[in-house]
Amino acid sequence: MLKIRLARHGRKGRPFYRVVVQDSRNPRDGRFVESLGYYDPLTDPATFNVNGERARHWLSQGAKPSETVHRFLAREGLIDAWQPKPRSKRADAKKAAAASSE
Repeated sequence: MLKIRLARHGRKGRPFYRVVVQDSRNPRDGRFVESLGYYDPLTDPATFNVNGERARHWLSQGAKPSETVHRFLAREGLIDAWQPKPRSKRADAKKAAAASSE
């Protein structure tokens, strides 16, 4: 399964990230299929640069973005905004039981 995620680079305390398409079984900073852009959190404001055409291509091929990359792509207008998964009834029941026991 292909993922679009951030791969960390830079020295200790000075992070710099590449936005990469990668097989989900590879390590975070391991082998990747294609580099789509970069994210630099140290600039003011943080810099996010991505090749939108290639990102759309990989999304159409079934690549799933990580939560962070999804938010960045939504901010760029390439995909819809991040929607968290709905909670299950079981999780809601556990939360209600914990609240009532206190």
